[in-house]
Amino acid sequence: MKTWSAFLQSAAAATSAWVGPAAPRERRWAAWGLLALIVGLAWQWTVSPALQTIRRAPEQRAQLELQLQLMQAQAREAAQLRAMPTLTGAPALAALKAATDRLGASAKLSVQGERAVITLDGVGSAALRAWLAEVRSGARGRPIEAQLARTAKGYSGTITVALPSGGPA
Repeated sequence: MKTWSAFLQSAAAATSAWVGPAAPRERRWAAWGLLALIVGLAWQWTVSPALQTIRRAPEQRAQLELQLQLMQAQAREAAQLRAMPTLTGAPALAALKAATDRLGASAKLSVQGERAVITLDGVGSAALRAWLAEVRSGARGRPIEAQLARTAKGYSGTITVALPSGGPA
């Protein structure tokens, strides 16, 4: 196995054998061409990616700042929900039923123990978002499974909600 210096020596010998018979002017042009190639490759592999990163940095920082604000808002909402008193049994079910009744005929509720399955048929996105917020804050329920499809009328499918069990939150 050749070492690095042996490889460089053999490459230099091959290059001088190839360029040796050329005139000095041609060797100078070949050297300048080789230098231009090396500078171009160095630029492409080192400087250009760094410049692209610097150009994209302000946009990425703004996106990250927006994500941070969203996460902080979600953390505040989670803290507020944790601070609310726990609902169990009948009050939680009544709050879930009231929220579902506000969706009208496009939602049907069926309760199975500590879980409730809501069947939706053509519920708009704003109504669904408001319903989810009301279920989380009013009934203290957690959506644990959703099988929804967007249709021309809105969202259709089922959402399974876990109701509070009465234990510590």
